[in-house]
Amino acid sequence: MTSSAPGDRRGAVVIEDDLDIRNLVCAVLEQGGFVVSSATTGREGVDVIRQQHPMVVTLDIGLPDIDGYEVLRRIRNTTDCYVIVLSGHSDEMDILTALQAGADDYVVKPFRPRELRARIDAMLRRPRIGQNAQHPPARPAAPVPPDDEPVKSANVLRNGGITVDGDARIASCAGVELPLTKTEFNLLYELMQGNGAVRTKEELVRVSRGGDYRGYNFVSRTDERAIEVHIANLRQKLARVDGGPELITTVRGVGFRVVPRGTD
Repeated sequence: MTSSAPGDRRGAVVIEDDLDIRNLVCAVLEQGGFVVSSATTGREGVDVIRQQHPMVVTLDIGLPDIDGYEVLRRIRNTTDCYVIVLSGHSDEMDILTALQAGADDYVVKPFRPRELRARIDAMLRRPRIGQNAQHPPARPAAPVPPDDEPVKSANVLRNGGITVDGDARIASCAGVELPLTKTEFNLLYELMQGNGAVRTKEELVRVSRGGDYRGYNFVSRTDERAIEVHIANLRQKLARVDGGPELITTVRGVGFRVVPRGTD
């Protein structure tokens, strides 16, 4: 196992039992400016992540000791780092299961090194709140200004009891901060900006990838299904604290929209 300094903001961990693939992924990350650590088992990988708090993790699902999805869940209980799953399985359910368990992206083996690098670069263009920090419990958000007080920042969006601050990347509902992933936040912000306009699944796929994703603009049915999973997770989190009617509705055959609400 190679190692990097704990807390290195450009640290990466590769969890992969195949030597050739592990060396390839390490090389891709090192060329991207990362100090890379590697592990050959799930338990070892989780231990390294807990010690070093990397920015990026690549995870092989077919590990010799623990099921890769269980490793992913343990990672998500430890850190908010970016996780890319590398797998030889291209079945849609495998991809959706990984995304539901907390993966940021899913790459099917064999993969092209340039595509992997492009996916990593795209993720890093999407900042995440509390990068490398443990997931905190939901806590009261900053006070929301009264309805008759104008919102000072143009990047603060409000819809009923929902407030989304694009600068601070904080979303709150009924005075409680929502524990959103970076993709969930980006999707909610995009829908809120629409103020009731429909956003197609293809548009939302591109939002989830980042503003500029050179050389990889194709949107597959699997990409669209992944957006459906993210929207479903977002709805569940909203439902836990929001007593009003469903905020995000489906426009059949097209995409999703936010239902405009009046202030209370």
